Amino acid sequence: MTSSFNAADSTPQHVLEQAAGVATAQGPLGDALARRQALMSRTQASYEAALLPEDPGGLSHAERAVLACRMARVCQQAGLTEHYAALLAEKDAADELAALATPGAQPPAEDARLTAIVAYVDLVTESPRDASPEDIQRLQQAGIAESDIVRLAGLVAFVNYQLRVAAVLAVMGEPT
Repeated sequence: MTSSFNAADSTPQHVLEQAAGVATAQGPLGDALARRQALMSRTQASYEAALLPEDPGGLSHAERAVLACRMARVCQQAGLTEHYAALLAEKDAADELAALATPGAQPPAEDARLTAIVAYVDLVTESPRDASPEDIQRLQQAGIAESDIVRLAGLVAFVNYQLRVAAVLAVMGEPT
């Protein structure tokens, strides 16, 4: 993966393949990816729906990029961290929001909405088994609309899926 990775360069190669450093894979991995292009295309479509929907609802594109970058950094996946940092830069997020892309950074205590969102993202990324219905209730209590909770859950689920697949592909793509 080179440092010139650009978030906008997702076609024809997919973000996931680029981030895992296997976009030009040859041999058995290249063959497997070629046979799974329908799956990779659906994963790319899911990426676009989760990160760049036409109607982002109450979860802005900048917030989505911040949260995805935070998750990638928590999971220490270099390719997706680089991708999401580039996407975040494209979205011109306010400094206070962009700072939340760093694991451990917290929003101002008076921002109940963003505090609940960050807590949910961290929980589901770091300890998914500990997530409970009460965590959804905390999002509701912070004033987040049900439709935006669904959007947030979809974003978190997709990025965590993407992180795990990227990690496997990166290992498979390493020279032996």
